Amino acid sequence: MAAAGPRLDPQAAAHGDEYECARAWSALTAAHARTAGRLSAALARSCGLTINDFEILLRLDRAPGPGLRLGELNCAVPLTQPALSRAVARLAERGCLARAGAPGDRRGVLITITPAGHDLLASAIPVHASTVREVLLDRLTPDEQDLLARSLSRVVADD
Repeated sequence: MAAAGPRLDPQAAAHGDEYECARAWSALTAAHARTAGRLSAALARSCGLTINDFEILLRLDRAPGPGLRLGELNCAVPLTQPALSRAVARLAERGCLARAGAPGDRRGVLITITPAGHDLLASAIPVHASTVREVLLDRLTPDEQDLLARSLSRVVADD
């Protein structure tokens, strides 16, 4: 009769799963921090934008008319409501965004991207793409890039 292999202690196996979760989290947050740091520097240097400014412009560029309310924008941009309000105000002062009253809602405000905002976004998109490629994607094979995109898409998909 052949000897059985070593038996795993169920607690050790559970600890291994927990360790793998922590390891995956650590890798994800480190990759995000590295990419975001390089992206932040590149956008500031090239376009005078923060990462959040870029996200605001990008979300408004893709928004269906007639614009987005601050609350709708807040769901897409990871800022507190006061910080988002300040970012929107700064972009509006630069002529990149316009704010107007919402039809039928005297308190509501719609935010839209202006032609100047479109131009600034158009200059920022290649900087964003080249930085993301250099820092993240060029380090992966095409199959790994596809797996990363598909995996993260599943993570953020609505239930």
